[in-house]
Amino acid sequence: MHTLTAIQNRTSYRGKYDPTPVPREHLQQLLEAGLAAPSGCNKQTTSLIAVDDPALLKQLNALTDSKIGQTAPAMILVLTRRIIAYRDRTYYVQDYAAAIENILLAAVSLGYESCWVEGQITDVDQIGRQMTDVLGVPQDYELVCYLPIGKAAEATKRPNKQPFHERAWFNGFKTSK
Repeated sequence: MHTLTAIQNRTSYRGKYDPTPVPREHLQQLLEAGLAAPSGCNKQTTSLIAVDDPALLKQLNALTDSKIGQTAPAMILVLTRRIIAYRDRTYYVQDYAAAIENILLAAVSLGYESCWVEGQITDVDQIGRQMTDVLGVPQDYELVCYLPIGKAAEATKRPNKQPFHERAWFNGFKTSK
């Protein structure tokens, strides 16, 4: 699939997934796509874990309050470390955001759906830490999101987007009239 087509076709999928397993080859391609993302000062703050074991998926899903991805045959967990990159600055948010978008686009190009699930695991209840403890992740890594991966069992729904001319301009900011 052409990159621009994948960008235009990507949407956050919150429906049920087909139970067909995601081949390890595809999961590796998704992980490689994430790791190929740019990283501030090349600090490579993002790490990834693919989970395709049904029992482990059930255990991880049981920790979340989210219904998103509960039936997905795989998930990718996105981890970060807050490493200083330049002076007193860290670019971990930009690093993991770029990695996530790469994975989401690669998933679409391989025929899969996904959704960036973050809020349910980064809240004060420490669900993300509980999930990483199940996987043996060291304390200096933080789980920032997980991405359910699989084939859609339901029709995908495209969100309404504001018109181009209301959000993008050439040679300066323009207000719509």
